[in-house]
Amino acid sequence: MKKGLLALGALVSFSFATATQAKINVCAFDLLGKSGESYKMLEEWALAAKTWNAEINLIPRQDEAQAEKDFREGKCDGVYITSMRARPYNKFAGSVDALGAVPNNSIAQKAITFVLDKRNNHRLSTTIDGDKYEVAGIVQIGQAYLFVRDRNINNLERAKGKKIAILQYDEAQKIMSQRVGAVPVASDLSNFVTRFNNGQVDIVPVPAYAYKPLEIQKGLGTKGAMINFPVANITADLIIRSSKFPSGFGQTSRQWFLNQLPKNFAMVRRLEAGIPEKLKINLSAEESIQYQKLLRDGRIDLAKQGIYDANMMTVLKRARCTVERTNFECSLGGE
Repeated sequence: MKKGLLALGALVSFSFATATQAKINVCAFDLLGKSGESYKMLEEWALAAKTWNAEINLIPRQDEAQAEKDFREGKCDGVYITSMRARPYNKFAGSVDALGAVPNNSIAQKAITFVLDKRNNHRLSTTIDGDKYEVAGIVQIGQAYLFVRDRNINNLERAKGKKIAILQYDEAQKIMSQRVGAVPVASDLSNFVTRFNNGQVDIVPVPAYAYKPLEIQKGLGTKGAMINFPVANITADLIIRSSKFPSGFGQTSRQWFLNQLPKNFAMVRRLEAGIPEKLKINLSAEESIQYQKLLRDGRIDLAKQGIYDANMMTVLKRARCTVERTNFECSLGGE
């Protein structure tokens, strides 16, 4: 009897020790590493996850390609990367970043809230080569604006022949830059601003998140500027292998990120306010419409090619036209 109790006690102790040691690795990309705003938010998420029966081991990555590679190879069972890079795992969530589809933070918040709604649970899970992937959270990074080394590059005509840094894994950026006659220079998040600062490219699209940390003012010098027209909304997705997490984890996690949105967008507005007004060039009403038409035509083509999710394009148009009912596109079909 005594031996039986000792054996049972040992088994319980072993099971407890195993449970506490079975941490789930999540690769977390942030340009700024552990000091970045995104990584700090993920630390809060990992702490909250303990109450959902998940021990998360965050692995910081300043190289996004490495973070995604580690996830693909099974070294991590969750990964936090930009939605553009995460799009192959979930096109629905990844299409929130469609070029020109989310022109301001108000619409961005509506869009992310819609995506994370539990009614879209079926759209946030995909099975690829037998593995089930799930979007466990979305974070707003901010609107991407065009920074130019020469403020004379202030319209579409003057962008022709100019070199623009694009993310090599996003086919949409390549296609759109070619549409305006610019020369796309394939880059990744580790070097696209460096190329701008060193003069290797003339134009770079980035959100305010990167302005101070990556010292974009070096590339701007005394002649550069920011075109005050958002060309894309940048978000990041938390993608997980569902089988490696407790049952129901994805929905609980999405609700946590949904609750963080007010604080998330407050951070974005604070960073955007940190860009000096003297650097901003505002487009005329005619130029703004010209840009909108260009981006709209591009989105429609990209949705037809299967790069963007057509359902999400319809949702985002509805969100835009709820805010700006008189916009020219609201009376048009196609999205």
